Amino acid sequence: MEKLFWSIALPGFGQLLNGKYIKGIVLIALECLVNIQANFNETILYSFYGDIQTAIAQTDYGWLMFYPCLYFFAMWDAYKDAGGGKSRFAFLPFVFSAYFVTVGLIFSKTFTLFGVLLGPVWLPMLSVMPGVLVGFTIKKIMLNVSGK
Repeated sequence: MEKLFWSIALPGFGQLLNGKYIKGIVLIALECLVNIQANFNETILYSFYGDIQTAIAQTDYGWLMFYPCLYFFAMWDAYKDAGGGKSRFAFLPFVFSAYFVTVGLIFSKTFTLFGVLLGPVWLPMLSVMPGVLVGFTIKKIMLNVSGK
């Protein structure tokens, strides 16, 4: 579990702890590239300050669209390499979280919740839980259908 948490902190750290140095360095480099090109740190800052319009204006969505899949793949890979995820379809909660976060990012410029524009940080973050729930539900269905 430690390696999964380090991968949540920064994609690639879990791989380094698992001894997968090349994969870890590549993931860290990709995370830095996407983060810088998307202006993601500035987007996070403005979002935490509550200045959502500036956060949206600051964001390069073309680059940020890569982030959810990179982030959740790094988490899954670190977890799997550390010995987790041995059950069939264990990857589904990670995959569906990446899908839902990506959809949240797509709609983050315009989607409001109770009249509040959440922007490119908060809406994708709120999209993680539905992704996890759908992933676990589909995993359970797939296990029942396959009889295992």
